[in-house]
Amino acid sequence: MQDILRDFLKVEITDQEYYDGLIRFIYSGNIRCGEYECNEFVVKKMDFLNYIVFAEYVIDEKREIHNSFSLSKSELLKAINNYAKKQGFIIRSFDWANE
Repeated sequence: MQDILRDFLKVEITDQEYYDGLIRFIYSGNIRCGEYECNEFVVKKMDFLNYIVFAEYVIDEKREIHNSFSLSKSELLKAINNYAKKQGFIIRSFDWANE
């Protein structure tokens, strides 16, 4: 799982704007379940506290999912925020995301 998580962070947390969009999705209480499509990965909110992250490919017009992992909301936020902080991004709070 650590390799996939590292790949996810490296590919998806490359810009403040990408980080901000993903953080808004994770923090949003108005989105009970759903998917956030990043560049290569998809973050699926199963409920308010559980997430699945996976690489998605379209092959022969069919959706294929490879290398998924699940994380709790707190674990996902910790990984994303730690990586974003190392990149020099502004770390967003729950209050910012729900303005």
